[in-house]
Amino acid sequence: MRAERDKLGEIQLPDDALYGAQSARARENFDLAYKSTNLRLIHAIIKIKKSAAIVYEKLLPERADVYRAIIGACDLVLSGGAGPEREMFIVDALQGGAGTSTNMNVNEVLANLALQIMGRTRGEYGAVHPIDDVNRGQSTNDVYPTALRIASIELLRDLSDECARLQRSLQARESEFDEVRKLGRTELMDAVPVTLGMEFGAYAQAIARDRWRLYKAEERLRQVNIGGTAVGLSDNASRKYRFGVIEELRKITGMGLAAAEYPMDITQNNDVFVEISGLLKALAVNLMKMSNDLRLMNSGPHGGIGEIKLAGLQAGSSIMPGKTNPVIPEMAIQVAMKVMAGDCAITSAASHGEFELNAFLPLIADTLLENMSLLERALFIFRVRCVELLAPNRERCEELLDGSCAFAAAYVPILGYDRVARVIDDNGGDAAKTRAELRALSGG
Repeated sequence: MRAERDKLGEIQLPDDALYGAQSARARENFDLAYKSTNLRLIHAIIKIKKSAAIVYEKLLPERADVYRAIIGACDLVLSGGAGPEREMFIVDALQGGAGTSTNMNVNEVLANLALQIMGRTRGEYGAVHPIDDVNRGQSTNDVYPTALRIASIELLRDLSDECARLQRSLQARESEFDEVRKLGRTELMDAVPVTLGMEFGAYAQAIARDRWRLYKAEERLRQVNIGGTAVGLSDNASRKYRFGVIEELRKITGMGLAAAEYPMDITQNNDVFVEISGLLKALAVNLMKMSNDLRLMNSGPHGGIGEIKLAGLQAGSSIMPGKTNPVIPEMAIQVAMKVMAGDCAITSAASHGEFELNAFLPLIADTLLENMSLLERALFIFRVRCVELLAPNRERCEELLDGSCAFAAAYVPILGYDRVARVIDDNGGDAAKTRAELRALSGG
C-alpha cells in the first residue's frame, strides 16, 4: 500500500493504483453501485489534457520533460495501452461537484502514468502534480463541459450515420413494396387504399428529418469554453494558452471547435444539451411509431392483422409452442421510452444551473451520452433484424383491402358524401355489394 495525503488527511491506496487520494474519496462518497463515468467523456477529457500539455511543453520549456511525459500518458490511455480502464477511472457517473471528481480522477491517472514514463514512483507528485501540471490553466468548469461537447459530437455523427443507413433501408423497402396494395387506417379504423411502399416511404421521410436535425445540431456544440476556467473569466489561464489549447484540440479531435464568444454563457448554461436531447426524443418518437406500426401489421398470425411477417428470431413462449413475438420492435420501443424519460431528467438538471455553474452536469452528461449510444445501437438492430428481414403478406393485404369499403371515398367527389354513406349503410358494409352499386350510380 502507498500513502497519499490531501486536505482531509492521509489515505491508503494500493501500490499499483493509478488513481489517487481524491479519486478514492470520490469513489467512497458516491458509492451508488450505478455505473462508472462514460468512457467517451473520459477520453474527451484526456484529449483536452493532451492539448493543454502540448501547449505547455512550448510555453514552459523548463518543464518540457514533464509535459512530454503527460502527452505520453494521454496517448497510452487513448491507445488502450495503460491497462483496464475501469480499474483506473473509478468514480461513479452521478456525483456531486459538477464533475470535479471525474476531472481529478483523470488528472491523477495521467500524473501517475507520466511518473511511470519518467521512471518515478506512483504518487511522487513533487515531480508531476495532478493539479499544478496536468490541470494547469484549467478548471473542471471548462474541461468537463468542453469534453461533453466533444463526446456529444462524436456520438451525434455516429447516430446521424446510422439514421442515414436506416433511411436507405426504408427507401429500399418503399420501392420493393410499391405494388403491394393494402388497407390504410386512421385511428385504427379502415380509411382508404394505400400501398405498403407508401407507408415505408413515410417512415423514411421521418428518419430523414431526424438525420438532418442531428447533423445540423453539431454547429451549436462546436463552441467551447476551454480556457475560461472557473466561471468563464480565464482567471488562471494565459492568453497564449487559451488560443493554443483550442488549436491543438482541433487537430486532435478533427472537429471545427471554436472558442466561445462569451465563455461565461457556456459555463453557466446547458440549453444546447436540452436541444440535443429534444432531437433525440424526436427520433425516439419516430422509432416508436414505426415499431408500433410493424407490431400491429405483424399481429396474428390468425387472430390479428397479419399484413407483414417479421422474422422469427427466437421462441416466443415457454408454454405456447410455435409462438414467436415481435421482439425487435419491442426492444426499440423500450429504448425510445428510456430516451424520453432521459429527456425529462436532462431538462430538469439543466434548469437547475444556479448562478455561474450547473452542479448537475454529470446527470446531463451520463444521460445524454447513454441515450445517443442506445439509439445508435437500437437503430442498427432495428434495421438489420427487423426492417431488412420482414416480408409482406400480399394475400392478406389484398384480402383485408377487398373486404373493406375503403374504396368508397373515391366516389365522394362524384356522388357526394351523404349518398355514398347511404349506399354503404344500405348494404350493411358489404364491400362487394357497395362497390357494384357505387359503380352503377357513377356510370361505371
